[in-house]
Amino acid sequence: MTTIARELHGGEARWVVTGEEGTSRECPPLAELLALPLTAARAAVEQAAASGAPVPDDGVTLAPVDRQEVWAAGVTYERSRDGRAEESAHALMYDLVYEAPRPELFLKSTPERVVGPGDAVGIRADSGWDVPEPELGLVLSSSGEIFGYVVGNDMSSRSIEGENPLYLPQAKVYTAACALGPVIVPVWDAGEGPFDISLRIERDGGAAFEGTTSTAQLHRTLPDLASWLFRALDFPYGAVLLTGTGLVPEAGFTLAAGDVVEIAIDGVGRLTNPVAVVGTA
Repeated sequence: MTTIARELHGGEARWVVTGEEGTSRECPPLAELLALPLTAARAAVEQAAASGAPVPDDGVTLAPVDRQEVWAAGVTYERSRDGRAEESAHALMYDLVYEAPRPELFLKSTPERVVGPGDAVGIRADSGWDVPEPELGLVLSSSGEIFGYVVGNDMSSRSIEGENPLYLPQAKVYTAACALGPVIVPVWDAGEGPFDISLRIERDGGAAFEGTTSTAQLHRTLPDLASWLFRALDFPYGAVLLTGTGLVPEAGFTLAAGDVVEIAIDGVGRLTNPVAVVGTA
């Protein structure tokens, strides 16, 4: 399987492609690849995998974005719809969003704010009910083609969003609220899915929560979600779109500082992050 990663070597961030034989080589930056048509981007990746400069395996893995905004879709799974209704007094609204042709889309993170593997994800100090949301991320070219997939964590304050749906930006967009990684798997290697997704939250050496889902349960198709994002927005360097979650812990569960969140997507990767409190109450 081919993977593309962003790594820190000697204080310099490099883009690295690793092929089937396991050798890591330099490849063009993601922004350059996503500016190309998919066929040309594939050719560039394959050429780099075959003849790029070898890269030592002692680099630190960073979040696999450079100039890409991260967007997210909501209420794309039945469980997500039910979870939103569970936390809110406006259940009917989420039924309407779930069934509507137009999906819920929102800006999740600028590239500079994305957290990489091993770095802490945040729970807000002014929130008392917080969860991770394990999601398949679509890495999209400047023309909206699906270039590849990445594991994503769309951290969420259920207490803030449940208080008022208009508080969605505060519930979803804050320091360390978005994690991606560790690698991008190109679509020509990973295929079109469906993809199995698992979530494990470790606390005090044991599992505080475990669950599984599949993108087969998505209420919308991946190309359809991507097409809505590009309807009236330009992304010259591409974009990442998180596709929603089918895993929501029960109402009595909330994350705590010191927890460890592990998200695995078959054929894509495994993303692990500790949890820390951010902001002020």
